[in-house]
Amino acid sequence: MASANSAEPSYLPSTVQGAVKVLVTGPFGVGKTTLVGSLSEIAPLRTEETMTAAGVGIDDLTGRTGKTTTTVALDFGRITLNPQLALYLFGTPGQQRFWPLWEDLSRGALGAIALVDTRRIGESFDVLGQLEEQGIPFAVAVNVFPDTVRHSEQELRDALDLLPDVPILHCDARDRQAAYDVLIDFVAHLHATAVLELQP
Repeated sequence: MASANSAEPSYLPSTVQGAVKVLVTGPFGVGKTTLVGSLSEIAPLRTEETMTAAGVGIDDLTGRTGKTTTTVALDFGRITLNPQLALYLFGTPGQQRFWPLWEDLSRGALGAIALVDTRRIGESFDVLGQLEEQGIPFAVAVNVFPDTVRHSEQELRDALDLLPDVPILHCDARDRQAAYDVLIDFVAHLHATAVLELQP
């Protein structure tokens, strides 16, 4: 049996009859690829390319020491939820020049986990605006880096101009359990919202 994040092939059981899709999105360098890798039970599909001189002045590497690659299409991971259902994770590219891919990636998605780096909060506005414009339900997940300063939920909500019903979660995208906790909380939020909408 293939272990999580291994390179061995791992195929869906024949009993799986359906799938759901969740987007993992956020600005450039916020940890989307890392989060998908932490969650996926299979070796994730990544479309990363080495950053070149062509990106100088376009992709801001300030505070991103050691970053040498960027996602140019998508990240893809999978979680088998039960014998009949799989969850597909689609990580979106962070830079605006790749946003034409969003329409296809978001089609049929239950919602999105929007990763945020509070050290660069302003970089998240365009992504959150894009989610709102497309009507995609989302939760904000603050990716906690070693030098991240803690802020209260209200401070974050005010800084990001979030509606009251948008959940704010926290995680270290490198930590598998923390990543799962974010996903579970987000899916629980989607379920609770759907139940409320069905009530007369």
